[in-house]
Amino acid sequence: MSNTQSSNGLEQGLKPRHVTMLSIAGVIGAGLFVGSGHAIAQAGPAVLLAYAAAGTLVVLVMRMLAEMAVASPDTGSFSTYADRAIGHWAGFTIGWLYWWFWVLVIPLEAVAAGTILHAWFPGTAIWVFTLVITLLLTATNLFSVKNYGEFEFWFALVKVLAIIGFIILGLLAIFGFLPTSQVSGVAHLSDTIGFMPNGMGAVLAAMLTTMFSFMGTEIVTIAAAESKDPSKQITKATNSVIWRIGLFYLVSIFIVVALVPWNDPALAQFGSYQTVLDRMGIPNAKLIVDIVVLIAVTSCLNSALYTSSRMLYSLSKRGDAPAAAKRTNASGTPYWAVMMSTGAAFVAVFANYVAPAAVFEFLLASSGAIALLVYLVIAVSQLRMRQKRMALGENISFKMWLFPGLTWAVIVFIVAILTIMLFQEAHRVEIMATGLLSILVVAAGLLVARRRRIEKLGATVLN
Repeated sequence: MSNTQSSNGLEQGLKPRHVTMLSIAGVIGAGLFVGSGHAIAQAGPAVLLAYAAAGTLVVLVMRMLAEMAVASPDTGSFSTYADRAIGHWAGFTIGWLYWWFWVLVIPLEAVAAGTILHAWFPGTAIWVFTLVITLLLTATNLFSVKNYGEFEFWFALVKVLAIIGFIILGLLAIFGFLPTSQVSGVAHLSDTIGFMPNGMGAVLAAMLTTMFSFMGTEIVTIAAAESKDPSKQITKATNSVIWRIGLFYLVSIFIVVALVPWNDPALAQFGSYQTVLDRMGIPNAKLIVDIVVLIAVTSCLNSALYTSSRMLYSLSKRGDAPAAAKRTNASGTPYWAVMMSTGAAFVAVFANYVAPAAVFEFLLASSGAIALLVYLVIAVSQLRMRQKRMALGENISFKMWLFPGLTWAVIVFIVAILTIMLFQEAHRVEIMATGLLSILVVAAGLLVARRRRIEKLGATVLN
């Protein structure tokens, strides 16, 4: 094994600045710039409570994941830990479900980028832009992890600067220091049917929507395995997750609900950022937001390609995916895993065109509750691994707070949310689709485990 390779056989090509910027802005996608408008229209100013609750859950889950990742950095991250702590079936199931989640993200983000470019260049079809962007980013991911890190560094930097610029303009408008602004003050936090106009039920529904916009925070624990001194990088990223969520989500959403009435139809129609920039009299607000959203969705597509390929690589290393997926090129990149993940994404796009709409909608719905299942598996794995390590008297350098009480609280909270989703008409299909997909994956996992046992038994008999 060369000096530039990690213990999992991949190149340690990510620099500290790559991992730092990935941890800061990797989670920021189109959901913040556009999708937040729908959440605000749903819950009113009380959407701040939904973001705070979802953000708190993510902070706690990241702390638990980091405890395991600092002790044992692995590109399979929580899937590998679930394999060790809960059982092979758990690592197999959550690994494949997570891969599936990101494979579905690839075409969704590519179509979103293609739609923006088509609006600028109507002479070219959306599918052409979609294909070109996907192939271009696949090519960059094939050569070296440095390419992914470099692309993501600049994508993330633009997103961070855009949000900081928005916050500065927003605060100037709130305090009346922006001459072009038609809006100021914070009266809209309560002057339109109160702070919580649609009740606590709407806040809970908005929390389910916002929770999925945080999916991706855990990517840093996967990426850190391809950097030098991964434990240090994971510790830094986890310690900064609180201010990242506070600044990028809570402060920016506060500015939106303070300056624009929550029931303004423009929020859901044009997105929260564009609506506020328009009201602040910023010229070319739509173009500015479109450029930032294009970069955000391209960034998410880039991360989806990277993350799905690394999870497939990890599954292959454990004998749970095709053996070809663990092959790496001279620069330590799992090129077959990258191509298989992109290929699966193209199959999903093809299914969207040739299969009945209901089929693709069902596949899409199956990704809905996967974020919560991932969080649940992380919590249960951390609970079991910590108990084992304490029994062995191991020194734990990075710890989950208030163990085991806080870990149990997270587990109960996630189970409660999944139960509520099952009884809500709007979210029932997500639970049912995810449940059916999980059963199919578990069944496949049990067959793989059975085949493994037979092969081992055969090898023992031959010896």
